[in-house]
Amino acid sequence: MTNNIKGWQIGAAAAGLGLAASFFYVRAKTKQAEAENPPQGRFVKVDGVRLHYIERGEGPVLVLLHGNGVMANDFEHSGLLDRAAEHYRVIAFDRPGFGYSERPRSKVWTPQAQARLLHHALQELDVESAIVLGHSWGTMVALSMALEAPDFVRGLVLLSGYYYPSLRLDAPLMSGPAIPVVGDLMRFTILPLMTRMLWRPLIKKTFAPMPVADSFRRLPPWMALRPSQLRASAAESALMVPAAMSLAKRYPELKVPALILAGTQDQIVDFGHNSERLSERVPDSELQLQPGVGHMTHYAHPDQVMAAVDSIAARVGEPVLMRTPQAEAMARASESGV
Repeated sequence: MTNNIKGWQIGAAAAGLGLAASFFYVRAKTKQAEAENPPQGRFVKVDGVRLHYIERGEGPVLVLLHGNGVMANDFEHSGLLDRAAEHYRVIAFDRPGFGYSERPRSKVWTPQAQARLLHHALQELDVESAIVLGHSWGTMVALSMALEAPDFVRGLVLLSGYYYPSLRLDAPLMSGPAIPVVGDLMRFTILPLMTRMLWRPLIKKTFAPMPVADSFRRLPPWMALRPSQLRASAAESALMVPAAMSLAKRYPELKVPALILAGTQDQIVDFGHNSERLSERVPDSELQLQPGVGHMTHYAHPDQVMAAVDSIAARVGEPVLMRTPQAEAMARASESGV
């Protein structure tokens, strides 16, 4: 009995030391990552929340909303932000809790809540209307903004989105860090280390069947593995199914044109259940499938994404010069009703 008690005490002490070591290691890596990757954009404070955003270019406003787990600079790495900035005033937000944007714990950050916050932020930046592009989880925020502020959102470009609820085992498995106390302990100690070990296979699956883009490898893993961002990612994993369930009822109400792009070999989101289905239920929409492409459509074919943006701009009468040949063809097809 005494030996068992001593063994338990030794095990508990060893576990405690391991957690303490993990805590200090994670804290050091977080500080290092932030020191090596300071904010590259600007800040705006709205509704009590400080948001970080990257802004470039001039012309009609194009808003970029990233997916779960990454930051606004994902659009830089894909090359989409710089291409768009040649003809648009591009504003790419770190959504709440990602990058350098705050995510107060006093609010449940549903797509609707994020859409309202970002809409208010855009108004603070003197934006009167915008085309909104969302990728993955960001598509639900884009759709929410279009539903809540149809006079503000001129059109939508939706990439690899999750639009309809489905059975997803990964959602509850990835939601742990959002749980108070236990989740906090995990994300400040062992979870960043575990996720770092799984980083390469996770990213490989996200890009599959295509190879991981060299430009994406510039994303510092420890920026995404900071405890604050892990909490935001976990919360969005937990919200994914209920958010899609809530939004799905309202898609027929959309009053703005939408171009929906998806890869036919997406291993993260089933394009048939989501993108094809959405295109059938949104009144003014067009579906463009990318054969052999996975979840990262903006890395696979940024020219096609820009052509989609230009096509929406032409549809809503935005004066964009020097459109690509693809955009010209798409615009003519839309105008003729093809």
